[in-house]
Amino acid sequence: MIIPARYGSTRLPGKPLIKLDGLTMIERVYLKAQESGAARVVVATDNREILQEVIGFGGEGIMTSPDHLSGTERVCEAATILDLGENDIIVNVQGDEPQIPPRSIQQVAAEINQENEVVTLCERIKSVEDFINNNVVKVVRDQKHRALYFSRAPIPCDPKASPPSTNDLFSSEHLRHIGIYAYTFRKLKSYVKHEPCDLELIEKLEQLRMLVCGMSIKVVEALISSPPGVDTLEDAKRVDYQLREEE
Repeated sequence: MIIPARYGSTRLPGKPLIKLDGLTMIERVYLKAQESGAARVVVATDNREILQEVIGFGGEGIMTSPDHLSGTERVCEAATILDLGENDIIVNVQGDEPQIPPRSIQQVAAEINQENEVVTLCERIKSVEDFINNNVVKVVRDQKHRALYFSRAPIPCDPKASPPSTNDLFSSEHLRHIGIYAYTFRKLKSYVKHEPCDLELIEKLEQLRMLVCGMSIKVVEALISSPPGVDTLEDAKRVDYQLREEE
């Protein structure tokens, strides 16, 4: 498992080092990854301070280029440094998911096979607030649960009901994308050979490059609900409060 963690987040710089109930966010993500039973957990970062934090709590970390446009590109460089095999399964747990359920990590890895070399998770959207929130990524799937499109916009959306104002709008087709991926190293290397596409740059969603390049992404409904990640200072305060309440 590889956890990409960059320092220069646009909305919350240095967020992997933010303390959440006494532990840095990157340590909390690392501990969740270990709980999943992963054979190996490595943090891939572009920042020496983050690397030293990982080493300090006994984790494994490696330095990667500061020039990557996405976590997926960073994961691919890390996998190359680690000399992984073509068929090795890599789980990408983003460094801002301190509450990711270990069961979800196990689930996404178990779905990889010869037919599905890229897998991610989703869950049903339950509120209008999440439906219209640009930080909540939505996904639409085909009949075989392959991704048709990902967007920050509210999709699919009945034009007669826009802007949405009632929970009655929701159906089984309204899904939130959970930002965890599993893929074979072979498929990951294929991804980074392609240049960033316009849709990826417009939506700021790295997975759209896969769809534009004709790659298939299996989107499986999560067996257990996954709390949203940390994008803003308000998110960090929310998670810190929740962790303190759990004690």
